[in-house]
Amino acid sequence: MTGRVVMVTGGSRGIGRAIAVGLAQDGAAVVGLQYRSNEDHAADAAAQILEAGAFPVRIAADFSHDPVTMAKSVATRLLDAVEVGTGTRGLDVLVNNAGILEAQELEECTLESVTRMWAANVTAPLFLIQALTPHIRAGGRVINISSGLTRIADPKYPGYSASKGALNALTLSLAPSLAARGITINAVMPGYVETDRLATRLADPIARRHVRALSLFGRLGQPEDIAHAVRYLASDGAGWTTGQVIDVSGGTALGV
Repeated sequence: MTGRVVMVTGGSRGIGRAIAVGLAQDGAAVVGLQYRSNEDHAADAAAQILEAGAFPVRIAADFSHDPVTMAKSVATRLLDAVEVGTGTRGLDVLVNNAGILEAQELEECTLESVTRMWAANVTAPLFLIQALTPHIRAGGRVINISSGLTRIADPKYPGYSASKGALNALTLSLAPSLAARGITINAVMPGYVETDRLATRLADPIARRHVRALSLFGRLGQPEDIAHAVRYLASDGAGWTTGQVIDVSGGTALGV
């Protein structure tokens, strides 16, 4: 990763922050991090990236509204900053981690909610890849953060699961065209990870015990568990892996 330029969407907290900081620790020179609105979280993440040895580029953008325009804007702002810092408009690793999760069972689903999730979880990654692919150097990596809920049936998340299933399909579909440019694309499926996204659900002791028991290891995933998988896929050693959706859930529901 030495000297490489990285972009992580949703990079200000949770899994995204662990990925951004981890890639900085691996030697990245520039780490762009998109965040929705929380300046404090973004500043904290940027400080950790800087401490790890990389130059952070903070980009505020809300992918849940007009995701095509937002994706193109994020790409332009990132490349402008990279050009100022390095003299080139090149990128090496794109991690599409930003997403929206709203718990709604079937009868609770609304068009507004599903549209928000689809915009952030599918449309924004697609058009960010489109905008940045011409600038990704040969040997580059695109890594999409999907969800174990595409494999595990959880009736609380039909809209979210459907959007992440589409992201998996997008990963496979783009593999041939990106390979022609020397770029790999893969997706990672986390299971239940202890982040603020699930804080409300995990605050219930019974729900917490249930979720922990789903993993073969009897524990919740941590952001660093997912970051380790992404760091491998971003490395030189993963150059022969593309079009794959990799389960990083600690064997969730395999023992059921």
